[in-house]
Amino acid sequence: MKQVILARQDLKLPKGKLAVQVAHAAVIAVEKCSQADYNAWSNEGSKKVVLKVADEKELLEYKRKAGQKKLPLALITDAGKTVIAPGTKTVLAIGPAEDDVIDSLTGHLKMV
Repeated sequence: MKQVILARQDLKLPKGKLAVQVAHAAVIAVEKCSQADYNAWSNEGSKKVVLKVADEKELLEYKRKAGQKKLPLALITDAGKTVIAPGTKTVLAIGPAEDDVIDSLTGHLKMV
């Protein structure tokens, strides 16, 4: 079991801002998963991996694909109070879910 968080590289977010966006996505996606998946993921160490996507278009394509598989998702849209414009879609969390299901979607992406 694992969770992946996809981060847009075109935004060039400062490290702290990226960390907060990733944290938001991770928590919200976990809140949407089944109790059984949460328990399995938690018992296995709650693996999380942050991966790179190029831009909003790619981020939304992964959202569409993961949604078709009925995976827990959290797309984060920023309020725009710090370094980016309001409404900017920054990161997408997928899972927790079985490794093979996640890898079938994102296994080729590189880590941040």
